[in-house]
Amino acid sequence: MTDQTGQRAALIIGAGDATGAAIAKRFARGGYAACVTRRSADKLEGLVEAIRSEGGKAHGFAADARKEEDVVALVERIEREVGPIEVMVFNIGANVPASILEETARKYFKIWEMACFSAFLSGREVARRMVARERGTIIFTGATASLRGSANFAAFSGAKHALRALAQSMARELQPKNIHVAHVVIDGAIDTDFIRESFPERYALKDQDGILNPDHIAENYWHLHTQPRDAWTHELDLRPWSERW
Repeated sequence: MTDQTGQRAALIIGAGDATGAAIAKRFARGGYAACVTRRSADKLEGLVEAIRSEGGKAHGFAADARKEEDVVALVERIEREVGPIEVMVFNIGANVPASILEETARKYFKIWEMACFSAFLSGREVARRMVARERGTIIFTGATASLRGSANFAAFSGAKHALRALAQSMARELQPKNIHVAHVVIDGAIDTDFIRESFPERYALKDQDGILNPDHIAENYWHLHTQPRDAWTHELDLRPWSERW
């Protein structure tokens, strides 16, 4: 379609208060209209206002990324009202531990929907537009669980393993069409309220650069997007020096 707005859009699926927000702000500083999504639009108001207060462009959208109709409508609306989606970052977590002896079928399936199926829906819809324009970047946020399963994380590990496979398959199909597909393994604790409140001993490493700074993660996402295509990175590991791996 013809872009009527002159804007380029960066779509961040799962724009939480830490990593997703930092990524949205970084792409807004880079000249993109940051299109941020969560299931509740109310939770996006602070992020949208923060980006606009710094002179950037931002739009908040409520969407359930597990629902095909929501994703299709979201992508169509952004393409129509904001501009062509040149970057899509999938950043939904779904890290909910449970013993395999106590895990329920409902929760296991929900975690897979959130961390993998919704990535397929989002990736497919934006890829269809990007292929037609012969350009674009798709970045999937992975985790330690993308590489190995741990006790009490069967559901999350299964979903993140599947997400990694999805990213690899899309990269092999789409990179020859000039679409850069990348998978980022976030291997370590991130500077969030959850880590501060739940793991204070780990959070204490913040002053020693021992946990991941969301702004530094975001800078790596920007770097992936701006790489020349003769030196594209598909998988990038990000971990603090203190992480045992």
